[in-house]
Amino acid sequence: MPITPTYPGVYIEEIPSGVRTITGVATSITAFIGRAVRGPVDEPITINSYSDFERIFGGLWVDSSLGYAVRDFYLNGGSQAIIVRLYNSQQGQNSSKSPLKVAGLTLEAAYEGAWGENLRATVDANVSEAVATQMGLAKTDLFNLTVRDISPGGTQERFQNLTIASGKPRSIDKVLEAESKLIRWDGTVPNALPTAIVAAHTAQQQLINAQQQLINAKNANPQVPADITAAETAVTNAKTAVTNASKDLDDDVTKAEKQLEAAIKAVPPVQGDIDTAKQALVSAKNAMQASNGQFLTKNDNFTPNNAESQKKGLYALEKVDLFNLLCIPPYLETGDVDSSLISDAAAYCERRRAFLIIDPPSAWKTKDDARDGIDNLGTRSNHSAVFFPRIKQPNPLRDNQLEDFAPCGVVAGNFARTDAQRGVWKAPAGIDVKLVGVPQLSTPLTDRENGELNPLGINCLRAFPGVGRVLWGARTLQGDDRLASEWKYIPVRRLALYIEESLYRGTQWVVFEPNDEPLWAQIRLNIGAFMNNLFRQGAFQGSTPQDAYFVKCNSETTTQNDINLGIVNIVVGFAPLKPAEFVIIKIQQIAGQIVT
Repeated sequence: MPITPTYPGVYIEEIPSGVRTITGVATSITAFIGRAVRGPVDEPITINSYSDFERIFGGLWVDSSLGYAVRDFYLNGGSQAIIVRLYNSQQGQNSSKSPLKVAGLTLEAAYEGAWGENLRATVDANVSEAVATQMGLAKTDLFNLTVRDISPGGTQERFQNLTIASGKPRSIDKVLEAESKLIRWDGTVPNALPTAIVAAHTAQQQLINAQQQLINAKNANPQVPADITAAETAVTNAKTAVTNASKDLDDDVTKAEKQLEAAIKAVPPVQGDIDTAKQALVSAKNAMQASNGQFLTKNDNFTPNNAESQKKGLYALEKVDLFNLLCIPPYLETGDVDSSLISDAAAYCERRRAFLIIDPPSAWKTKDDARDGIDNLGTRSNHSAVFFPRIKQPNPLRDNQLEDFAPCGVVAGNFARTDAQRGVWKAPAGIDVKLVGVPQLSTPLTDRENGELNPLGINCLRAFPGVGRVLWGARTLQGDDRLASEWKYIPVRRLALYIEESLYRGTQWVVFEPNDEPLWAQIRLNIGAFMNNLFRQGAFQGSTPQDAYFVKCNSETTTQNDINLGIVNIVVGFAPLKPAEFVIIKIQQIAGQIVT
């Protein structure tokens, strides 16, 4: 606020500099969309390691290439990924979610897939009277639920002081929906507590009463041995009642397993009882069966009706603030991606200022296949690039046999590593951009074959003696020489996207400010500082800032008519660095010591 002088002297007023620092956005957050063993469906989940993927989505799966792509992403330098799991239910087969019945409660796996068959649960009545009173309920209205995932690396969840009373903060349906990653309530919450839990409460209270009677008998003066003996017998009987009641608090599969174990350990064992217990166990497990679904389809899973408005499939990424790279590993049974989906994905990337990495179709076995098939890929967007050939890797789920895999994960990981080490303006290609975890390529390429594909905008994966497997191309799908596109190169396209996204986010403060010269000056100052920082990092051509970039925002860019319409126009230009694709060395002989 302006200072109002009141006395003769010196006054100090701090004046805002008008500098608003523009921070560059991330450049290599990679979104993967596909089929997984487990995890939320149509929900983008951010992970920071492959261990996160294994824990949340189940790791590698022979029926999906998604897990292999994510693994390769992290092997090759990736840091942050967004996973969108899709699920295509099978008509007329097992349910999509495993049902789980425990102590009269009807539950189901939190997410679709057969992974839920490994869930086990138990209920107990070890609740606190004080907690019940605090919640305005009786102790007998509360119970605890423990859920275990018995698959390798599975987790356990425990939920205390649950109730079926409606409108309560610990209502079982609300608690599981908010807190559990394993289980959900299935159906309508019953009005009355299941009989098994009521019986457990009764047995638990009888034990408490019997134990108190025993204490009283022992503390009596004088002691009456008969009373102590009677109290001890009552405690023993109460413990037996608690044990018997607890048998009905396990899920159906666990109960059947315990019955089978008891039948086997019986002396003498009765074969009829064992057979009955085995059949009960088979029935209980069959009742939990669910389907892993079938192969995905574009229309049902990636772009279903109203997908964009409902934020499903491809458009589930609308729920995330930012992603830079998009990978859709092959999802069809043929090992391919629909060309129409590639077109939709490229258009979506253009809208989100992202870049699409495209895998070569499975039919591309040779150089000629790639050359003839590039025009049928589905897009020529400069927000996309295709890499050929596919890679060969040992599959740990099939005795480490070498199999063909899509290269998108490897490529995205190298994009991320190059961004971190050199910057987004460095082409993610060259002898330093090695394919980690790739022992072979499905199609070895020669220099001559590479020379035919590169001018068409097909980026090659190559193997060089002493170097190994590397990325050997940095062109967008508009990198075809015949197109003469200014967005020919991947680093130029991605640098522009980086600048656009950073300026979009860093100039939000301009909206609703007075549209006049002081504002324009602040804009020039702030954007100029951001661009100068990039120049100092070596992102642009030119030996001086004037040669490398410019920022214009004045009366020439914003006329009075623009001002009347509420528009401020900012023009930002930059001189991008372009990769040295062709190194030409000229050699000549010299004549020797000839005096002229």
